[in-house]
Amino acid sequence: MRRMIAPLAVALAAAAIPSNALATVPHTVMPGETLWTIAAANNLTTRALAVYNGLPEDGQVILGATVNVPTVAEAAAALSAAGVTTAAPTTTPAAPVASTSSSAPAAMGGYTVRWGDTLSGLAATAGVPVEQMAAMNGLDPAGVLLAGTVIKLPTGSPTPARASEPAPAPVVAPAAPDPTPTRVDAGTIQSIAAEHGVSPSLAAALAWQESGFNNGMVSGANARGVMQVMPGTWSWIQDNLATRPLNPDSATDNVHAGVLYLKRLLDETGGDEATAVAGYYQGLGSVRSQGLYDDTKQYVANIQALRGRFGG
Repeated sequence: MRRMIAPLAVALAAAAIPSNALATVPHTVMPGETLWTIAAANNLTTRALAVYNGLPEDGQVILGATVNVPTVAEAAAALSAAGVTTAAPTTTPAAPVASTSSSAPAAMGGYTVRWGDTLSGLAATAGVPVEQMAAMNGLDPAGVLLAGTVIKLPTGSPTPARASEPAPAPVVAPAAPDPTPTRVDAGTIQSIAAEHGVSPSLAAALAWQESGFNNGMVSGANARGVMQVMPGTWSWIQDNLATRPLNPDSATDNVHAGVLYLKRLLDETGGDEATAVAGYYQGLGSVRSQGLYDDTKQYVANIQALRGRFGG
């Protein structure tokens, strides 16, 4: 499954970095971010941020890449050195719509396989059957587990013994749904959500938080596509919720799968959107047995803030 897959971020930095910092601050690009959103969160223009980083003003930032956020004075100096003489100010008004100005939480349970790890050993550490872990990650329980394979561990499971060792280059297992270099727009997501009886603004906000509408996204916990669907969840949706075969290469079918799953969570929570969203991120069983983790609370808050961007 050789696709155009964005680099995986092991840890995500805060989206908003204080603009009055005394020196340049490195920022790790998070799902859905653009030069514009990073600049707006730090009281800079897109042009100033782009020039400071040697990027085109209309360029795309890559998940996991580092963007250096300058102070306003540093940005102004960079513009001057580059010969930019427009009257555009070096600061910009606050964004007219909500953004994930707080830290976007990383996917839960993400782990990159180290040399010497086995699927059975990782499953034993997590306290789940090896078949269950294999199914969730689209792996053969009897197959060879390659070092670098990105997998999802159960939420709240113990940290594997080799987690402190350097991680090899990440490898994405060939399992559905496939990450493909495709983007969808908010209107498509909202239309699919309405078709399935889900709030269009809720579905669009969740998709933006998860991937920035990018079907090529793969998380550090092996979730894929616009709605960041796990291979095991994809199979379960196909078998239990979908009324037709879903195309694993289709960005719109990735949206259908995610919306169908969100709809099921809404049904199971009696329409409680906050709990359903928490379940989408943390797992509904974990939410009910453990309550909301701090990361989950941040995730739910981000979704609620983003809904205004997509009609409230």
